[in-house]
Amino acid sequence: MKYFLLPFSILYGIVTDVRNYLYDKGFWKEYRFDFPIINVGNLTVGGTGKTPHVEYLIRLLNDKYSLTTLSRGYGRKTKGFIIADSDANAQTIGDEPYQYFQKFNDIIDIAVGENRVEAVREIIKQKFNNDIIILDDAFQHRAIKPSLNLLLIDYSRPIYEDFTFPAGRLRERRHGAKRADAIIITKCPENLSDKMQGEIEKKIRPYLTENTFLIFTKIMYGKPQNCRSELGNNDFKKAILLSGIANPKQFEMYANTQFEVVNHLIFRDHHDFTENDIAKIKNQNIKPGTVILMTEKDMVKFIPFLNNDLLIGIELYYLPIEIKFLNEEMKANFDKLVLSNINKNTLHN
Repeated sequence: MKYFLLPFSILYGIVTDVRNYLYDKGFWKEYRFDFPIINVGNLTVGGTGKTPHVEYLIRLLNDKYSLTTLSRGYGRKTKGFIIADSDANAQTIGDEPYQYFQKFNDIIDIAVGENRVEAVREIIKQKFNNDIIILDDAFQHRAIKPSLNLLLIDYSRPIYEDFTFPAGRLRERRHGAKRADAIIITKCPENLSDKMQGEIEKKIRPYLTENTFLIFTKIMYGKPQNCRSELGNNDFKKAILLSGIANPKQFEMYANTQFEVVNHLIFRDHHDFTENDIAKIKNQNIKPGTVILMTEKDMVKFIPFLNNDLLIGIELYYLPIEIKFLNEEMKANFDKLVLSNINKNTLHN
């Protein structure tokens, strides 16, 4: 089937090439702003780990700078520009921005808007002390020229083994990666050797520039957290998994190393939970000592149902995640890249 779709992928790739050419040659305008804008994006449809990498940047920068994250707000039920406030939820701003809001609303601002250029202008208008904007998933949004372009690639789905849509999962052809200042290979195995890193770099380097940084990160899961109370007991042995993310494989693999996984309820990425889904969970015949364990991203969409009558007596937990660099030198080099870029663009203005 994949090879049958290749002609359509070639046509799709040509269309994206023409679009990029029009931006590269100035026929279509790229807007530059007089303060640092960091973009975290990908070439692949879904599931490269953008959210924990954005959270890493927030933790790295929030002590020294005034930050705003700007997302499209995929899956929200609203339109237009919104800066999140106490009335925000996953339906009004999207699940990923709401996850940022749940964690960081007291130290940064979280904004959403389909038109990124107009959204940045609104942020400037409404926030006089904004230092940096972190763009979430805007690598193909060429209308804004970021000061630092970070491109994430899933270790298990490298771009050099993939094709453009519909035969593959690439949003544009592989050489689009040349726009990146740094490539981050995400979700790497714990024991990825220097030799394997070198082999990956050899395969991916033809699609990059000579100056593109190459970074490797992995996902680190924290202790399960009770969705209803910080005082919940996380010493359980059996779990029914629940996920609505693009690639739940790693979540399931990790859970299998920690618990006896009874079942895995898999929903599509950005799934909005309904009463029917809650009934489906109730019908799992959950035995004492078994909990529902979900991803952190799904937890923020599950908040409206935490006190649903059908879930009385059912323990609900989520797994928090963070990213870690494969070694301290790599972390130091990445931090230096980010901070030097900010200093350069701030001093320049």
